[in-house]
Amino acid sequence: MKTKYLIATLILVSLSMTAQPVKVGAERTESYLPLLRGKRVAVMSNQTGRVGDEHLVDLLVRNGVELVGIFSPEHGFRGTADAGEHVASSVDEKTGIPVWSLYGSGGGKPTADQMRRFDLLLFDLQDVGLRFYTYYISMAHLMDACAEHGKKMIVLDRPNPNGFHVDGPILDMKHKSGVGWLPIPVVHGMTLGEIALMINGEKWLPQGRRCDLTVIPCENYTHQTEYRLPIAPSPNLPDMQSVYLYPSICLFEGTVMSLGRGTPFPFQVYGHPDFKGSTFSFTPRSVPGAKHPPFLNRRCYGVDLRNLSQQDIRENGFDLSHVIDAYCNLNLGDKFFTPFFEKLTGVDYIRQDIIAGKSAREIKAKWSCDVLKFRKQRRPYLLYEE
Repeated sequence: MKTKYLIATLILVSLSMTAQPVKVGAERTESYLPLLRGKRVAVMSNQTGRVGDEHLVDLLVRNGVELVGIFSPEHGFRGTADAGEHVASSVDEKTGIPVWSLYGSGGGKPTADQMRRFDLLLFDLQDVGLRFYTYYISMAHLMDACAEHGKKMIVLDRPNPNGFHVDGPILDMKHKSGVGWLPIPVVHGMTLGEIALMINGEKWLPQGRRCDLTVIPCENYTHQTEYRLPIAPSPNLPDMQSVYLYPSICLFEGTVMSLGRGTPFPFQVYGHPDFKGSTFSFTPRSVPGAKHPPFLNRRCYGVDLRNLSQQDIRENGFDLSHVIDAYCNLNLGDKFFTPFFEKLTGVDYIRQDIIAGKSAREIKAKWSCDVLKFRKQRRPYLLYEE
């Protein structure tokens, strides 16, 4: 037994010593800079678009690329805006290049005038792998615009920190919204590059349009790679604890609860002024990225998940137990939920089953077929080993 344990330990040590660091698409400059020569280029990026210590925009300018505009997603180019906040177009102070906001106006698509200004669009955003995380929707809108106007689009792929599993129900398209745009599960387990290929392959763009698409894949990455984000992807996902909890805790956005916006630990706690039996409390404040959080300046009582094991979080996946716990504690019945809840879950039955008293495990069993169906459907588009 000791010999087997020693051999296993040596194998793990050997693998850890030989494992190569992940190389994101933006770092593979030899694969995409030649494609930009002689082209007027627009970029879709934000604060996560780093190439080592340098931003992609600065790298392109330094390499003489004719960069004519920067598109920005939810939270803006520098990533400081609140969720859902209107982000105005502006000029990047460092380079003087126009910044065109796609969030909060125009249905998320560029104007015809903006499309005329460039020949090729370079897309580079760090996603977190959830159906209600809006960066893939921005990507789909840009793919559609490029398909309409005959422009090429290059996606510089990045790892999905929640890419190790698929979980949750597939979106019922009657609940299609700005936080759910494609018929995919809550946790889709794909990179944005893979989703872009799937959008084309499944003809999910309007009128079945196809985008002239190239994906620059990551190197040394599989879907089981534990990839820790070097930069926070948005103001309220400050660390990996929040990123791993996000699939489950985001559902509180569709309830009367606070999930910690306006505190140093958003998406790592949940609470309410009337939550019973808890000694843990927090008070939401107006802060950058959460200027008007629920229960502003009111003390909330609830549950602290900051010390929950990240391994346990990963194993539990899309976990309804937190919402069920809060629902039972407040005893408000259907008033616990808001209409936004269905936009997040993507189906009617989760709210109905929680009210009916079903357990998290019972409800989870209902979407097991969705998971199997989607895993099979997405297989042709995967760029990385599962």
